[in-house]
Amino acid sequence: MLHAQITGWGKCLPPATLTNDDLATFMETSDEWIRSRTGIGQRHISHVSTSALAAVAAKHALAAAGIDGSDLDMIILGSATPDTLVPNIAATVQAEVGAQCAAFDINAACSGFLYALGLATAQIRSGQCRRVLVIGAERLTFLLNWMQRDTAVLFGDGAGAVVLEAVESDEPTGVLSYAMNNDPQARDILKVAAFGSDMDRLSPDAANFQFQFEGREIFKRAIAGMSALGQKVLAESNTALDQVDLVVPHQANVRIIDTLIGKMGLPAEKAFINIENYGNTSAATVPIALCDALEQGRIRPGDTLLSCAFGAGLTSAAAVIKWGDRVIPVNTSDAQLPPCDKSGLELIAPAVAAARTKLEG
Repeated sequence: MLHAQITGWGKCLPPATLTNDDLATFMETSDEWIRSRTGIGQRHISHVSTSALAAVAAKHALAAAGIDGSDLDMIILGSATPDTLVPNIAATVQAEVGAQCAAFDINAACSGFLYALGLATAQIRSGQCRRVLVIGAERLTFLLNWMQRDTAVLFGDGAGAVVLEAVESDEPTGVLSYAMNNDPQARDILKVAAFGSDMDRLSPDAANFQFQFEGREIFKRAIAGMSALGQKVLAESNTALDQVDLVVPHQANVRIIDTLIGKMGLPAEKAFINIENYGNTSAATVPIALCDALEQGRIRPGDTLLSCAFGAGLTSAAAVIKWGDRVIPVNTSDAQLPPCDKSGLELIAPAVAAARTKLEG
């Protein structure tokens, strides 16, 4: 039987960071206020495009799997913040890694990586593809109004990628089960208005995006959506709760993660949490967390992982993954972003000034 197994992984975080103390220099907040409500201590601010982040993560994932871009049959890139809509940025990554294959973007917001993982798994199980590169990449700080505290403190930039390969095995391995869903009744509680072809190109406010963010309702629906799909994929894969070795959830808010783990009846120590260092990087949170978990020795050969995510739409997704035998990369890549000579605070300074002027004007 064909199974889709993760054989390579990689991440890319831009070098400039923005701490909670940095945010407190221009808005009414504090490190304690942000940490106590979100678990976030800092976030990365990109000086390059989303596709550049994605390409570096992809090169590290390919090296870890010991394959070249020319070996790929498909590239699926999850992002809500592509640098171009035409063409898709999967095509940009494809050119960077030297692939000759199908390549496309999907926008399922923060669930984008798990949506892409499910689609890639289906392609492999059907025999259509042997090797698929799955990427989650975001530059959400580009969209932020830095005077809008409830969202400005939450998000960061970054990318993560995995290589899925077809494995012939009579024993279950790789992605054992996956599920995707959407709650359209709540699509407007998490939304960036006027970003797309609805934009009034002649308006002086055309580039002033606003997050519509109803925190309490998002919290409630996120827990319900992720726990329901988490239970679904566990049941479909015949995986008992005590067989789950590690939960790798979407890193949106530490309170959401804690509540999700408790609602599902899992021990708190089984949750992998790295939001303190990165903030919410949307579709990139899960693959970045997978990379960090491997680096920290939290994923061992044969471990069973549960991953859940939710995002604008409101999308939700979950997967049960049986890790393979290898937790050390076959090769490493020297791919890196171009140097950045500015701090995170310096990078966002023009956007902060523009937001303040609009607020005061």
